[in-house]
Amino acid sequence: MSQRTLHSLFNPKSVAIIGASNKEKRAGNIIMKNLLAGGFSGPIMPVTPKYQAVLGVLAYPNIEALPLKPDLAIICTAADKVPSIVATLAQFGCKTAIINASGMGQQVNDMGINLLTLAKNNAQRYGMRILGPNSLGMMLPNLGLNASLAHTCALPGKIAFVSQSAAICTTVLDWANNKGIGFSSFISLGDTTDIDFDELLDYLGRDSRTSAIMLYIDSISEKRHFLSAARAASRNKPILVIKSGRSLEGTNAARLHTGGRTGNDAVYEAAFRRAGMLRVNDLIELFAAVETLAHSSPLLGERLAIITNGGGPAVLALDQLMLRGGKSVQLDDESFQALNQLLPSTWSGQNPIDIGGDADAERYTKTVEIMMNSNLADAILVLHSPSALGDSVEIAEQLTKMVAKHPNRKRINILTNWSGEDAAYQARKHFNKAGLPTYRTPEGAVGAFMHMVEYRRNQKLLQEVPQSIPDNIPTDACKAKAALAKAKERGRKTLETHESQEILSAYGLKTIDTYVAQDPHSAAEIAQNIGYPVALKVQSPDIRHKSDVHGVMLNLSSKEEVIQAAIAIKERVLSSHPDARIEGLLVQKMALTAGAQEIRVAVINDPVFGPAILLGEGGSEWDPATDAVVALPPLNMTLARYMVIQALKTKKLKDRHLPLGLDMNALCVMLTQISHLVIDCPEIASMDLNPVLCAGDNITMLDVSIQLNEHPLDNTSRLAISPYPKELEQVATLKNGQEVMLRPILPEDEPKHLAFDNSLSDEDRYKRYFGVRSKMTHEEMAVLTQIDYAREMAFIATSSGEDGEEITLGAIRASIDPDNTQAEFAMAVRSDHQGQGLGKLLLEKLIAYYKTNDTQVLTGFTMFENRSMANLAKRLGFTVTFDMEERLIKMDMQLK
Repeated sequence: MSQRTLHSLFNPKSVAIIGASNKEKRAGNIIMKNLLAGGFSGPIMPVTPKYQAVLGVLAYPNIEALPLKPDLAIICTAADKVPSIVATLAQFGCKTAIINASGMGQQVNDMGINLLTLAKNNAQRYGMRILGPNSLGMMLPNLGLNASLAHTCALPGKIAFVSQSAAICTTVLDWANNKGIGFSSFISLGDTTDIDFDELLDYLGRDSRTSAIMLYIDSISEKRHFLSAARAASRNKPILVIKSGRSLEGTNAARLHTGGRTGNDAVYEAAFRRAGMLRVNDLIELFAAVETLAHSSPLLGERLAIITNGGGPAVLALDQLMLRGGKSVQLDDESFQALNQLLPSTWSGQNPIDIGGDADAERYTKTVEIMMNSNLADAILVLHSPSALGDSVEIAEQLTKMVAKHPNRKRINILTNWSGEDAAYQARKHFNKAGLPTYRTPEGAVGAFMHMVEYRRNQKLLQEVPQSIPDNIPTDACKAKAALAKAKERGRKTLETHESQEILSAYGLKTIDTYVAQDPHSAAEIAQNIGYPVALKVQSPDIRHKSDVHGVMLNLSSKEEVIQAAIAIKERVLSSHPDARIEGLLVQKMALTAGAQEIRVAVINDPVFGPAILLGEGGSEWDPATDAVVALPPLNMTLARYMVIQALKTKKLKDRHLPLGLDMNALCVMLTQISHLVIDCPEIASMDLNPVLCAGDNITMLDVSIQLNEHPLDNTSRLAISPYPKELEQVATLKNGQEVMLRPILPEDEPKHLAFDNSLSDEDRYKRYFGVRSKMTHEEMAVLTQIDYAREMAFIATSSGEDGEEITLGAIRASIDPDNTQAEFAMAVRSDHQGQGLGKLLLEKLIAYYKTNDTQVLTGFTMFENRSMANLAKRLGFTVTFDMEERLIKMDMQLK
């Protein structure tokens, strides 16, 4: 979708109001009033055949009579008139339109065509963009534009708010105005028929007027575009999201509200976390987060100091901090002595720092100053409870003056909680005006601080270098696909343990040996051959969870027990499921579980985000939202480790400290290999591995059920996150006969890529970076290696060094603009491998990739001194031009 057309939405020079009215409480009247009150400097053009003027502004009888093509039109008419108005506006040359009407998706015209579909088609035919329908409108306070039905204007600021709910918009707006918090953009998406979250995230992520983004989401329609845009934007600025539909009933209500697809809330949570966004649970948390975003600097660490005039509120704050995994400041000798000299002998002597109920402005200010002078705290929470011995407003005034002058004011975040109502109201207003975040409760203040901490942790996770899977772990997609093909040929839709063994073993996943018996006596014979004790299970394609229908019996120790169990299982299953097809009995030797732990792993197919991996405790009854942690593939060892840690931290996986038990590395390998299997084999719809026996580094799937897709989808439409494109790997030969691997870059390549960058000569670095630059930092390398294959590509050339280790010889990368119109490339080759044709191989590979990607133009820049790069580009078909003023060579290739 085009970011160029969104420019008209965010920077309109003229506005038309279709259906403008002089009648009170009509949409066309409210929009006109808001536009005039906002102070928009461009032409405001009401369109209506009923009046010569609307609110004193000359009106036009129809769209064709407008004196100029509006950048933005607000359509305030009834739903049945909207499609024809959209068609006229689009043909007239209007670039964007906001539709207020609701219910268009449920209405049809005289020919039975859906009004929403008709309006969208009319707009697309002529390249016009639509916000809505069912949109409250939008506000751009920095431009004085209030093109909305809201009851008040937004203040100017640096936070962008985007919501699918108009009611949430007005609620947030009312609260923010009371707090004096402003916005760069305030947008009501409505039904997201055209303009959606992904495009707005792309725009706002690049918008210099926006420092943070907040989203209210009912549902997501474009999973890959959304996650790709969110991940890119969250690298530059925090994104907070509140998602409705956490319960089943709430999910259904959200679906009715926006018409979106219903997805699992736990999968939404995993998607937000994977993209580096921070989810808040309710409006109270959202308001606290806005307060923090509006007034705080990015955290440099996680240590919180608490200063208070009352013990109770400080204990509440400390409890909240510890329960949410925060870090409390530990006082050192120097700070302790400084505080000891200042404070009464009854002070707490530790953090929280209780300075006494009689604390006045001077005591508060000097205590905060001591902590700001120390190198102990990354944030300071100042608590105040109403007291006749200390004027709350005076304390607030003196505190803000000291903080404003302190040299560490940008390094240390100051948060405040003035408790109470009448006594604290003026003080909180003072903090708002001074730009210090303030909260009504100690818990709310700590919750807001922990949002900042969690955002910081999310960003660090996104930059962590993944560990590679051990070389001895197999990953054989061909073997697994062959086994799946055989199963489909046999007409199988559900594969059980014995049928899944070959598939899972192709990825180093171990199952217990399983044998099929047709009747009780053959089951007894198998049991005798493999040795007692054994487990006996029903084999039926109609039974998903065998234990639910008493189709499992364990620890059978004799021929008689096996025969009796087989008869009993059949009777039990048929009594509860008379129509179930019983294909036989499965016989397994009982696994030795002493000292081991049972867990459960599953893969589900979410309606919104596609395949998702679940991890939790064993058992047949579980709800992904409450009993398991969820992650989206592709996983690597680092993401798998984070998944296990999260499961342990939230008690969804309990480390029972058994003699063998859970082994972190083995669990991560298993989860990563399951991710590879799901990605490589779109034939798999879902998997249930329950139970999985963990005995240290020996992990065995005791019971397996794999559901197959009737019609496998390709990974582009199936997966929410683009996986590593293994199909782009290529072996090539240099002029000197050396074989190299050309492949997309991986996050695991960071150490080798840093070594490659450091190996470049000073001259090559000068040409590559257009000047002298220092060595790359870890954060910079993370951006270069942990790329989103959906919107950028980097190819590297690797070869084995003398020690057998892989080394990087060259790299080329290009990122695409959101419109996929232009990709800009840059390339570097090690000095000792130049002149061997490596640069040509890399550039040819990049050209071929972007041609396949339907990108229109490939472009690059190099310095005058790098004539060899320009000559190579010219030989490959680039148009080469020289910018004499900037002393740059520009290389352009039309790919389409």
